[in-house]
Amino acid sequence: MAEIRKLTQEELEGISGGAVREVHNDSVPYAYIRVAPGLSSEILFSVDNGTKLSTTGNKITRDGYTWYEVYLAGRYSYGWIAGSLIGF
Repeated sequence: MAEIRKLTQEELEGISGGAVREVHNDSVPYAYIRVAPGLSSEILFSVDNGTKLSTTGNKITRDGYTWYEVYLAGRYSYGWIAGSLIGF
């Protein structure tokens, strides 16, 4: 499993422009946050349905999904999630 990169105070203060989205997966009660966009990318961790994530504004289409870069405050970490799992 990849090491989770902790954010600096400067990075925390620099997060802007994103929207807060809630995780919702109809298939199972969780969703994966990945190191990079794409189904073959390593999984950083999973989050439960209802978890709030902040989007950074970065997105890319890969493997038939639009992936959004997100920030999870409780983990102080960035990662990627498929937009279908956060209401886009």
